[in-house]
This record gives sequence, C-alpha cells and structure tokens, in this order.
Amino acid sequence: MYFAEVAGQEEKVRRLILPKRAKKLPHVLTETEVARLIQATQNLKHRCILMLIYSGGLRLGELIQLRLADLEPEQNRLFVYGGKGKKDRCTLLSPKVWEHLQQYMEVYRPVDWVFEGQTGGRYSARSVQAIFSKAKERSGINPYATVHTLRHSFATHLLEKGVDLRYIQELLGHESSKTTEIYTHITHTGWAKVKSPIDDLEL
Repeated sequence: MYFAEVAGQEEKVRRLILPKRAKKLPHVLTETEVARLIQATQNLKHRCILMLIYSGGLRLGELIQLRLADLEPEQNRLFVYGGKGKKDRCTLLSPKVWEHLQQYMEVYRPVDWVFEGQTGGRYSARSVQAIFSKAKERSGINPYATVHTLRHSFATHLLEKGVDLRYIQELLGHESSKTTEIYTHITHTGWAKVKSPIDDLEL
C-alpha cells in the first residue's frame, strides 16, 4: 500500500503475491457442553452473562455495551448498537434468559448498563473472561474454548436446527454471507447418514 498509494512506485510491488490467510475452523461447544458451562456457574449475575452471550450470539464487547433500554422482552429481541464495523443489529432475547435476567435485576438493580461493575459503570471485559475461565475449568469442557466460542456455538447450533443461513447472518451481524458460511463446515447435520468408505470393504 505504501509503494502504490504513498510513494507512487507501484511497479515495485505490482507482481508481488500476497500470502493467503490461513482458514481456521472455530472451536465449537456441543449443546451438552454449553449446559455444563452454565450449570457450573452458581452466581446469578455470572450465569446471566454466559446465558446472554450464547442465547444471542453476542461478542464480548457487545455484551458489556448493552443498556437496559436495548432489551425488548415483549418481542423476544435485543438491539446491539455500534457492533463490529459500527453496525447496529437486532438479535434474540430468549424468554428463558429473560426470566433469569429479571431475577438478576431485582437483586443487583442495574441503573443504565445491563451489567455494571461494583462501583457502577460498564462491566469490564476482563471480568467476563475470568467468569468464563472459571466456569470452563469447573465444567471440564473443551480447554481451548473462549468467550467467543459461545458465539460460534450459537451459530452452529442454529444451523443444525435447520435455521436458514441468511437469518443466522443477520443475527450475527455479518456483512458477507461468506463469513457465515464457515459454520457449514463444522455442523454435524446429516453426519448420521454418512459413513466412511472403509465400512464397505471386506477386511
């Protein structure tokens, strides 16, 4: 970019071939692992945090920026403002999660943000990561999982339940469908009908 746009010497880089970025499949938890993770969290606030991330496919930064006014339980939805790429979107607010959130709000009385620190203001990303790490250790799930794994699991589980890829793309806030298509490579839908060719060999 420097030679082509700044130095005006595009001929120096015209024939350079850019290295291809590695295509890595994301880690995904099974539904059983997600349940174990949440059940391993006894603190009501911490449990609500994990449930909300998974149930709405939220990024960590989106969770801590959620305000009470962004929740629309009557419509089973919540709004994400200023997500990745400064994009606003709407995603799912599960009635089951809303029940837990109501209990949480009665106890903790948040004023503005859905999740607030002990002295007010937004909850920190580091605190959410610590909550996840402790729950992961207690539940004994995939050790490579991160907070973002819950978002990947949300998308994969929806796909396995037959939800159209276009809806999943909107719920995740992906600009390109190609970004969402990665989940087609890790879904187990239809695997029961597929068997290895070696099974037909007489060995």
